[in-house]
Amino acid sequence: MTSRIVNWKSATAVLVLIVVAAGGWWYYHRTDASAPAEAGNGPPGNSGKRGGGRDGGNKAQPVSVVPAQKRDIRLIVTAIGNIAAANTAVVRTKADGELKAIYFKEGQAVQAGQLLAQIDPKPFQIALSLAQGTLARDQAQLKNAELDYQRYKDLVEKQAAPKQQMDTQEALVQQLHGTILSDQASVDNAKLQLSYTRVTAPISGLAGLKQADLGNIVHSSDTNGLVSITQTQPVAIVFAIPDVRLDKLRQQMKNDVPLRVEAWDREQKNILAEGSVANTDNSIDLTTGTIKVKALFPNKDNGLFPNQFVNVRLQLDTMKDALAVPVASVQRGTVGNFVYVVGEGGVVTLKPVTTLATDGDWVAVKAELRPGDQLVTDGADRLRDGGKVEVIAASARPGGADEPRGGGGKRRKGGGASASGSASALASVPASASASTPAAASVPVPASAAETRK
Repeated sequence: MTSRIVNWKSATAVLVLIVVAAGGWWYYHRTDASAPAEAGNGPPGNSGKRGGGRDGGNKAQPVSVVPAQKRDIRLIVTAIGNIAAANTAVVRTKADGELKAIYFKEGQAVQAGQLLAQIDPKPFQIALSLAQGTLARDQAQLKNAELDYQRYKDLVEKQAAPKQQMDTQEALVQQLHGTILSDQASVDNAKLQLSYTRVTAPISGLAGLKQADLGNIVHSSDTNGLVSITQTQPVAIVFAIPDVRLDKLRQQMKNDVPLRVEAWDREQKNILAEGSVANTDNSIDLTTGTIKVKALFPNKDNGLFPNQFVNVRLQLDTMKDALAVPVASVQRGTVGNFVYVVGEGGVVTLKPVTTLATDGDWVAVKAELRPGDQLVTDGADRLRDGGKVEVIAASARPGGADEPRGGGGKRRKGGGASASGSASALASVPASASASTPAAASVPVPASAAETRK
């Protein structure tokens, strides 16, 4: 009896396994048969089969376009520059003595001739009084000697006194004149030393940290002085450019063409100041193949600080009426740089381009393009030559997120590269971008198949 029960259970288990296998086989083939009917919802270029085949490109891809233009493109050289003060002065006292007063604040903007500090003037006032007293005494002696000389002169004319006595008196007068000159020099020197007790700013600029405190005895030989002043209006930026740009730079400077220089912050998002090239170094650095250039900036708002590092953009020239395309429209593949042009019927054509110069969101190119050609800027990664597209966003400028969009369409999430990333836009598309086969993971999976795989 027990063996019959065991056999019955084994037969039941085998039957259940056969039923489950048959059901799985039927459900699997039913799912494969229904996949082509649902494949129309997937990206173009894929069929409903798991192999990821082509569907003939009948599905139009949504894209954003910007027309090519004729515009002026600046020829810009970028570099990293260091800000240097136009002048730097270490203020040292010219007279030794006790520091009695400080009239500036650290970091304050000071003007040339402004009083910065006061040294105890009493010893110098005493020296001045002594020199003035000596001068007054010798002046009195000179006056008396001149009167005696006049008397002797009258007597000699009347032959009442010897001429030798008159000559001796005349020599004494001349001697006293020399003494007066020496005394006057002593008085002037004493006044000069007294003026040195008032320490003034030699240049206009920003005062640094003070190097002496009240009550200290300061000397003219002090290395650090009292304070340092840096002149920041104007301020200079020194940067290096490749020597291949030197000929163009020298030609522009020879023609007295003002060369504009822009200083940008580290993120290159905000412009800090604008200036112009002042001069260049007299030799090329052999180790780097660059030459140093100095540019002057008015810096009226003190936005540039000495020893600060900034990103520099030097405008060497301007390409007038150049054929320009948005940076976001330039793709890179096995054929090199290219753009997709939207033609009649929404058919795109691949056009090779040669980039010449980049200026912000636009790049000058050499290509078989015409102004007004609609170039794909968003969605080019899913296109191929001869594919069909649907324009859902048209902008008058690249990266025009704030521009009104035509066609009644909405902007897709995460679509396309922003035109602001001009440097990365050219290299962001891999060499296989021209291929139209999307990744297999992008094919939608029917709900029933997902349940089966679970």
